Amino acid sequence: MAKQDAVVTWVDARGALPSSGTPVAAAITGRYPVDGDAGSGSGLGEEFWLVRPMYFTTLHLDEDGTEHRDCFVDSDGVVRLPYGLDSAETVTHWAELPSLPGGLTSRTVLGEGVPAALHNAWSTRSRN
Repeated sequence: MAKQDAVVTWVDARGALPSSGTPVAAAITGRYPVDGDAGSGSGLGEEFWLVRPMYFTTLHLDEDGTEHRDCFVDSDGVVRLPYGLDSAETVTHWAELPSLPGGLTSRTVLGEGVPAALHNAWSTRSRN
């Protein structure tokens, strides 16, 4: 398998936010909930800081009609606000997702271009 590196530039969410609709890698901090069953696993009640894929939006409506502005949303619909705002889990930093492998500068290929793009990415030889 060819090694294909990507450079990540983290942006402090307290100072700048991505454009609405942008998919990002989000660094999230919070505290795992304390479970009544002490033997159910480690990390319960501990602080965490981890990376999740999310997208940023200027307006998100929950299924119950709750309106969220300037927030990050994950694939499960969980909403997280930028650090410093009132939220149990907040986004401290974000980074644009890298482009697709194979020398592309794009993050999306649709339709007829997909087979050729995949072939190109799988054919790329490692120079290391």
